[in-house]
Amino acid sequence: MASVNLSPDLICEILRRSSVNDLLRFRCVSKAWRSLIDDSGFIKLHLSHSLETSTNLSLLLSLCGKGNIYSVNFASLKTAQRLKFPGDEGRDFAVLGSCNGLLALLELKDVPLALFKRWLFKRKEEFYLWNPSTRKSQMLPVNEIGFTPGVFSVPHVFYGFGYDPTSDDYKLVRIVQCFCRTVDVFESEVMVYSSNTNHWRRKEDFPFYVKYTRLYAVLVNNALHWEVSTTPEFDSENFDADFDLIAAFDLGTEEYRVIELPDCLGERLTTNINAMGGCLCLIATYEEVCVVDIWIMKEYGVKESWTKFVSVKTECFEARSDVLPLVYSKNGDKVLLHVDGKFGGMLFFYDLRSKKADKVEIEDAPDVFKVEMMVESLVPLNGNGAMLNKNQHGGKTKRKNTARDGILSKRIHQV
Repeated sequence: MASVNLSPDLICEILRRSSVNDLLRFRCVSKAWRSLIDDSGFIKLHLSHSLETSTNLSLLLSLCGKGNIYSVNFASLKTAQRLKFPGDEGRDFAVLGSCNGLLALLELKDVPLALFKRWLFKRKEEFYLWNPSTRKSQMLPVNEIGFTPGVFSVPHVFYGFGYDPTSDDYKLVRIVQCFCRTVDVFESEVMVYSSNTNHWRRKEDFPFYVKYTRLYAVLVNNALHWEVSTTPEFDSENFDADFDLIAAFDLGTEEYRVIELPDCLGERLTTNINAMGGCLCLIATYEEVCVVDIWIMKEYGVKESWTKFVSVKTECFEARSDVLPLVYSKNGDKVLLHVDGKFGGMLFFYDLRSKKADKVEIEDAPDVFKVEMMVESLVPLNGNGAMLNKNQHGGKTKRKNTARDGILSKRIHQV
């Protein structure tokens, strides 16, 4: 075949529309293509295109059990494939958050219940960042919890993971809260890990009581969100609070703020929050009337922009269930819902016009799971560097390649 000469701009346009698996194979085409695909500017360009066009999306299914993370291609929704963390045999991981193709993981240990509290505050938590698409992982520095709880107090830990575009920094947040009913003592600790510095920092205490409904925060508008209250409630089994507010931790300023709720929620309801289409969602479940109202904050931070998106009758599903909206269909006429019912996890496409729900059957999916959306990406784990793996090439080779392909890299940034 006769060779075809394509301009660097056209090559970049073609490659940014490719899947991550294809791009990893295309790195072997030539040194110029490898340099282009590894360039930090191209990595961000490819990620931006995937997010804007909703391509390269997957469902991330996870549960606390051996071999506990699965991926389902959103375009097909046919088969769940287990994601194998490097050296994961016999290891159990909790997914703390997903952002731009990176997962924050916590390795879990089998600990007797009687020793849980002692273990929680004496253990060395093992956190990892992992890009399943590139199969690269990184263990984070060890950080122990900085205080010892009282004898009659019960500790709970909450996490959040996200990206700060102003500093080009991925951050993991850990909130520890410990409330003792007998002596009216409340202790807390907030730590923030920065991928730029590879270091943990102590932040001012979280000024709210986090509702104990989910392990990880909801990421919207470069901020982490939890359901919170200004007053705690405590019993022997649960640390919970009446849901008053949504509290946010801004990943850029590292300051807290409050998101107010809609005024007309009513009474006798349970709530949850999630993200969909880049917006914050509030899910209000009225079990007595078997109705779930899904609210969307169309303008972030503006209370008046809360809009009731849809009311779903839970009789559409196989049982009374907790419902979370995940993502719009390609045409925007349906919404994919995760339904956590009595018989395990289920997925439904809910038609916004006909008000009907069609169950999505996924082969090899676990019976019980939590789910969130994940975009496949080339985002590296070593800060702002272009290389996917620091040990893959020596420093001299990298400098030569960068100098040789400097013109090509400049073109990438200009696209």
